[in-house]
Amino acid sequence: MIKIYTTPSCSSCRKAKKWMNDHQLDYKEINIFNTKITNDDLNLILQNTENGVEDIVSTRSRIFKENNLDVLDMTLNQLKSFIIDNPSVLRRPIIVGEDRMQVGYNDDDIRVFIPKELRELARCSQCSENCEYKNILEKYLKDLKKA
Repeated sequence: MIKIYTTPSCSSCRKAKKWMNDHQLDYKEINIFNTKITNDDLNLILQNTENGVEDIVSTRSRIFKENNLDVLDMTLNQLKSFIIDNPSVLRRPIIVGEDRMQVGYNDDDIRVFIPKELRELARCSQCSENCEYKNILEKYLKDLKKA
């Protein structure tokens, strides 16, 4: 199951959810301001990052500056506790699938969440009316509606 960590005012979060809906992908939205993020959530996110906390935390956020905090001075447990208490420091959206993750919204990168059988065809960058990916995707979505 794909999880999308969002906030209500985030336009990139809205784009990501729209993209998921347009591609009929099941996901669970977790509004980080309404639902407290858990240690398990953070572990799931961190195990899918390439650069650890650097990928998910905005160190330029107001709360880091006001408290004169440096991520490098914090242990992982301190940082996770800080994130749980201050979820606004997370970059958004954070989209996590089985073994893939995306931070922010990017039209090309989000295609990794397309089912495996369509992923290779999804790499086209300029879809025209005769685009093979577009045609196969339309067929796939029609088949999903019939099921």
